[in-house]
Amino acid sequence: MVEFNLTLIIQILNFFVLVAIIGKFGFGPLMRTLDARKARIAADLSGAEQARKQAEALHAEYQAQLESARAQAQEIVNKAVAEAEQQAQAQLDTVRTQIEQEKTLATRQLAEEREELVKNLRAEVVELATAIAERLIAKNLDADMNRKLINDCIEKLATKQVGR
Repeated sequence: MVEFNLTLIIQILNFFVLVAIIGKFGFGPLMRTLDARKARIAADLSGAEQARKQAEALHAEYQAQLESARAQAQEIVNKAVAEAEQQAQAQLDTVRTQIEQEKTLATRQLAEEREELVKNLRAEVVELATAIAERLIAKNLDADMNRKLINDCIEKLATKQVGR
């Protein structure tokens, strides 16, 4: 059993004094340190939450900028394609116009050359007809009369559109 003597009472008093001293000088600062640590951890958690929210906001902003950049890039590509098509169409129109002009010029030149050939052919026919007529006709007609006869023959041939 426990004996109650002076030592036990001193030890109990000693214990309470020690608890009071520790409570006053040790427990208070320890609690303040724990409270400060708790507040610092809460602040760190709050800061981390704010940093996470800021990171999410930045991520959303970067995503929006990326989408905007993609849209602008697509717009630039579409504009370039449209401009290229427009330039190609303009070049095609220019080439078609040039071809049409060259075709018209070639047709005109061919018509002029044909007329020249027909004119030259008529002149040769006149000369050949004159030569043949001079040989065939026994009587001697003058040159003006020969040309008149030949021109009449040529006119008759021209009305029949010989060589066309």
